[in-house]
Amino acid sequence: MELLSPEVITLIFLFGAFAGFLAGLLGIGGGVILVPLFLWLFPLVNFPASIVVHMAFGTSLAIIIPTAFSSTLGHRKRGNVDWQIVGSLAIGGSLGALIGSTAAAYIPGQHLKLVFGILQIVVALKLIFFHPYLPPERTDPVPWHQSFWVGVAGGMFSAFFGVGGGVVAVPIMLIIMQLPIHLAVGNSSALIVVSSFAGTIGYVLHGLQQPETAPMSLGYVNVLVATVVAPVSMVFARLGVKFATRTSQKNLIKYFAVLLVLIGLRILFSG
Repeated sequence: MELLSPEVITLIFLFGAFAGFLAGLLGIGGGVILVPLFLWLFPLVNFPASIVVHMAFGTSLAIIIPTAFSSTLGHRKRGNVDWQIVGSLAIGGSLGALIGSTAAAYIPGQHLKLVFGILQIVVALKLIFFHPYLPPERTDPVPWHQSFWVGVAGGMFSAFFGVGGGVVAVPIMLIIMQLPIHLAVGNSSALIVVSSFAGTIGYVLHGLQQPETAPMSLGYVNVLVATVVAPVSMVFARLGVKFATRTSQKNLIKYFAVLLVLIGLRILFSG
């Protein structure tokens, strides 16, 4: 199968649109849709088996950068981004993403996916069963060190799995930082812009050191696929933002928790 065949391009567009919508709705970056697609697609178009997983992660992160940026602009217009918090999140996210991308280059991807699947299910169950007991929304400023470490955690997972850091950052912002869901999603979108950029650089640099390469790629990032998917993903990210602002906090938490369960089960069974 050819990478530029009409069937493949159509499929990439559809999944890119869905990934963008989820990015805007839940502040997760969209990689939870893109990574499984690329893990299935890249072998079909004859990418070397030894680099498929890292190519999927790196390409997903590259697409997430403009998608998360589009989501952030939408949330900013609706007052769902606290730039003071985002500043410390971004510093921590950059550090975490560089650590994560470096570790991912040396740790077997299968092991990382299994651990991540278990983590997603645990976080989802926490949100589902303990939602009535979530701490009240805070009224005092968030300590700098707290948001910094949230950024580090989000950045590390973003680079490890190419899915953006929101799947980790949003639950932490809800449970530990005690932020309202809409602010958590907006801040997460801004964090993902920075952490995805840093993680993409890491995948490019590590990929350039490998003897095997894929066509139209820069390191572990397929430039062609990223260029095709990014525009449609950005458009649908804005639609996701609009939908998020019209949905209640209770429903958003429910949707997010269900999504985390599905992600975790998929990763566990695929492993």
